[in-house]
Amino acid sequence: MSRSVRTRPEGSGQALSEAYDTALLDLDGVVYAGGNAIEHAVPSLAAARDGGMRLAYVTNNALRTPDAVAAHLTELGIPAEAGDVITSAQAVARLIADQVPQGSRVLVVGGEGLRVALRERGLEPVESADDEPVAVVQGYGGPELAWGRFAEASYAVARGLPWFASNTDLTIPSGRGIAPGNGAAVEVVRIATGAEPQVAGKPLPPMHRETILRTGAERPLVVGDRLDTDIEGAFNGGVDSLLVLTGVTDGAQLLAAPPQHRPTYVDADLRGLLTGQPEVVGDGGAFRCGGWTAAAGAGRLELDGDGAVVDGLRALCAAAWTAAGEEACGLDAGKALARLGL
Repeated sequence: MSRSVRTRPEGSGQALSEAYDTALLDLDGVVYAGGNAIEHAVPSLAAARDGGMRLAYVTNNALRTPDAVAAHLTELGIPAEAGDVITSAQAVARLIADQVPQGSRVLVVGGEGLRVALRERGLEPVESADDEPVAVVQGYGGPELAWGRFAEASYAVARGLPWFASNTDLTIPSGRGIAPGNGAAVEVVRIATGAEPQVAGKPLPPMHRETILRTGAERPLVVGDRLDTDIEGAFNGGVDSLLVLTGVTDGAQLLAAPPQHRPTYVDADLRGLLTGQPEVVGDGGAFRCGGWTAAAGAGRLELDGDGAVVDGLRALCAAAWTAAGEEACGLDAGKALARLGL
């Protein structure tokens, strides 16, 4: 992927499942939400896999083990093995193991996924700041994580121990809406200590390194729903990305995206893996895609035409990103998005 400023979503004459050898799929908001499969996810992934595309599931959620994630996917009708799952717990465990001696004790604030990943790297998880840990690691522990765990982390970090975080996503999608993520929990310890953690998860390089090491992907496509993790992570890794609109990113956020948050492709859901991507064509200062024409003018984005909603959004992206250049677009997009029902 070019690191030049992206001014429009790209087109593809091939189905994305044919153009790329491996899909690096985020889970929450892409494959499932609240434990249930997102509409069209199961048959789309089956078709991509049957066509020869490797599917790897890359998640910033450090709560569950790869075995548990693979079992859940299989229950949903998406056959998977533990080796198909890459978590931020694995990435942060490798980051810690690179900096502390083999067999070191590490204070864990989070779930079983962190503990399993640490043991895989020859480290010993402990529960108390008084257990002589040499480092602290924090990952998403689910809604039942006790408040006292944050105090335990704060005691250890305040004593000068290096602090690691699996990821800093402020929110996480659920079946009932958007819930606080690990980033919100990290903020609790940061406020208490004034310290800054080393972070492994998307969009930072340790997660990309872990993913490539475990998958061996040569032509990977990152597929995600978040601009600040999935899409920025693809940008940082120099690989292409597909944003699907089944998670936390809405149309207004996409149009306002700065360069590092602009995906290569945009589609409604995972059916986008199975098709080519229509080209967005410039036309005298306006941009056409499908039956839609978009332009920037008079402080707002304008949209005319009809057709597939996502085609209109692609055209709007081209108008917004071109007008903004290397900045985030500040044009009013309300009426244009309303035409699309977004």
